[in-house]
Amino acid sequence: MLWSFQGRALQQRVRVGTVEIAYQVLGQGPPLLLIHGLSGSGRWWARNVQALAQHFRVYVIDLVGFGASRGRQAFVLPEAAGYLARWMQASNFAPAAVVGHSMGGHIAAELAADFPELVGQLVLVDAALLPIPPSYARNMLNMLREARQLPFDFMPVLVGDALRAGVITLWKAANELLKTDLRPKLAQVSAPTLVVWGENDALLPLAMGRQISQHLRFDELVIMKHAGHNPMWDCPRAFNQVVLEFLCGSSPGGERQVDCEHARPAI
Repeated sequence: MLWSFQGRALQQRVRVGTVEIAYQVLGQGPPLLLIHGLSGSGRWWARNVQALAQHFRVYVIDLVGFGASRGRQAFVLPEAAGYLARWMQASNFAPAAVVGHSMGGHIAAELAADFPELVGQLVLVDAALLPIPPSYARNMLNMLREARQLPFDFMPVLVGDALRAGVITLWKAANELLKTDLRPKLAQVSAPTLVVWGENDALLPLAMGRQISQHLRFDELVIMKHAGHNPMWDCPRAFNQVVLEFLCGSSPGGERQVDCEHARPAI
């Protein structure tokens, strides 16, 4: 069964080639696409969708191999942007604002570079754009082993999504992230870009975010103080405000820090 945002989202599926993408739609307005990260699903945006849907028609997907989407053995990271592009073209909702988290940020950046006509604005959240050191995989495994220490409200989401994806899909995706370097493509990104990073990200440290910003023509870099790898979950109110300010054209631009005093980093 597909996940639901308080029962108000339209649950849909679409076939793209040999895979089937599950997604939900909520709200009215310009299109906004949310792309989750490794070991995730659309549920990772549960704390953001309602706020964003007050201004946008929000499309929340499960990537191929994750959540309720089908075609697990077909997951290949370099092909993910192509699947999304074909879906967006067939559904006729482009250009869209695109928000990608972690591995989803990798896919979002590749989508913006390869299909610039489809991406009107780009938001990269703790995005995995550089070759990731082996410590990333170790950190992910350690995190799953120590799941009982995670915030109670996030633990079932993380573990449930990881189990649903399965070891083969997770390992394949992580292995491709270990070796893929998007820096040569970042110069092709022409969409206005916001980079958001959790100050206390234990998987992709803030230093990686600063390194990425040296290769990307970004309009704004926002550091979420006290947040971890999932700022959209750790401090949703502040995160939603940052994203909406950028997408609606009222953000100050440049680099700034946003306080998330009560954040409890999920990762």
